Amino acid sequence: MKIVAKNKKANHDYFIEKTFEAGIVLKGSEIKSIRSGNSHITDSFAKFNYKGELFIFNMYVKKYELAHSVEQLEERRSRKLLLNKAELKKISQVMKERGFSVIPTKMYFKNDKIKVEIGIGKGKKNYDKRHVLKEKDIQRDIDKSLKNRY
Repeated sequence: MKIVAKNKKANHDYFIEKTFEAGIVLKGSEIKSIRSGNSHITDSFAKFNYKGELFIFNMYVKKYELAHSVEQLEERRSRKLLLNKAELKKISQVMKERGFSVIPTKMYFKNDKIKVEIGIGKGKKNYDKRHVLKEKDIQRDIDKSLKNRY
């Protein structure tokens, strides 16, 4: 499993409750661009359309320079996520609750196919973020003191 893109901001901004693995529909030379590492999912999010299909928005995939395609695709277009009906139903039920969002956490290759790990999360407040950072600082100081001790 080769990780292509990671959304480090997701764990900082959200409490991720549950994760799902989804396929993604790509067009043209987007797969080559992603394979060469020209993509990121930092500011992206997922929403349902009126048909009940899940789409990822604001995912950046750079145009592949060596492509001879006449069709020029937008770099931040919406792309369909592929999940089975039971998973879509679970996600839609949780999304109906107030405050939950669907956020892509990482994108990776699995058996030569691109998969996106999406997480269902609830947004953190500023004091939650500060508390987590404070805990990390304390843990870092403890680790540093133990390392210097021996």
